[in-house]
Amino acid sequence: MARLAFSKWEGTGNDFIVVDDRGGRFPSSDLDLVRRLCDRHFGIGSDGLILVQRPREQDTHFHMEFFNPDASQSFCGNGSRCAFAFWSRLTGKTDPLRFTAFDGQHDAAWDMDLVRIGMRDVVGVERIDDRTDLILTGSPHLLLWVDDPGTIDIVLEARKYRYGERFKKEGVNVNFVRWHEGHVEMRTYERGVEGETLSCGTGVTATALSAMSRGLCDQACDVRTRGGDLRVLATSDGHGGFKSISLIGPVREVFKGEVEI
Repeated sequence: MARLAFSKWEGTGNDFIVVDDRGGRFPSSDLDLVRRLCDRHFGIGSDGLILVQRPREQDTHFHMEFFNPDASQSFCGNGSRCAFAFWSRLTGKTDPLRFTAFDGQHDAAWDMDLVRIGMRDVVGVERIDDRTDLILTGSPHLLLWVDDPGTIDIVLEARKYRYGERFKKEGVNVNFVRWHEGHVEMRTYERGVEGETLSCGTGVTATALSAMSRGLCDQACDVRTRGGDLRVLATSDGHGGFKSISLIGPVREVFKGEVEI
């Protein structure tokens, strides 16, 4: 058996196993291993596994390979912020950079002691009804505007949508949100995790853009999750979409360890 060195990181309670895989030795095709490592009872436990790998494209500094706990893959906003901080600590470099992920290239930079990630442009907001939006921010997010997210039985209610007729094949992340005292409060059910997470970067971004599209805020939106506060910056593209989108928030290394694989 081999021993795998890893770091455990979190961004507003969204926690990840992060591995230095610049040598390309992690058996990333072993999806059972990914699931075991992410398991909170029989593994390390996390909301996902991140491999920081050698750059794959010119003028980028690293590639982030991200797996959900069920071994499916998608873009992860908070995971990207943790991956950048991990890479920065590995290399001792703090300059802004570009990296690649599941959905293409992204910018990353330190913003004082916070990490800012550039998100992909969003072409539009699908207004399903007066309380529901669908937005793709690297992962698909359903935004349900409710009176109080804290009162929702989130697993029961979210699975009605996640496994409903429209989304059951590809899945969807489900967010319950409200505007409260100048900011958004939200809770997220994540596909791939199949449960509530304390924070979700792509969900926070989608929530902020939904709030902007509804006229609740303009260009900047503070979002409070159960794991902490983040900020989203964006500008309208004039056609119902958004550009120059940034996700800003804290990250923290929780511990380092080794595990036999």
